[in-house]
Amino acid sequence: MTTKPALKLTHEGALKALLGAVAKANELGVPQNITVVDEGSNILAFLRMDGAKLLSIETSRSKAITAASHRQPTSRLDPKNEIKLAIAAGGRLTNLEGGLPIIIDGFCVGAIGVGSGTGAQDVEVARAGLAAIGAEDQVP
Repeated sequence: MTTKPALKLTHEGALKALLGAVAKANELGVPQNITVVDEGSNILAFLRMDGAKLLSIETSRSKAITAASHRQPTSRLDPKNEIKLAIAAGGRLTNLEGGLPIIIDGFCVGAIGVGSGTGAQDVEVARAGLAAIGAEDQVP
């Protein structure tokens, strides 16, 4: 029997992604809620920047969970199924922009979810988090 070593997103990697995202949010002048989860959707890092929208705490978490569990950007999920998706998952999943999987060497090791700006701003901040740890970017 052979085994493969598993890649894992560590808390150190999650913090690097978080700091990269915060730097981009500061550059844009848009305070954000940023959630980083592992491949099982367990929170490794979270930050609510000063001035970020309070309700976007939940959307950043939902975006991260959705991107990790579906291993694709949240915006790629079919909007026709949004209500079914939300009901089936107890409101934990979403197709709102701003959730990106963290792909390293072809393996999904977690996800980052960003919320409080426009969808495009959320994606831009999430992409900066990916870049900070050298993760693959699946957004065209």
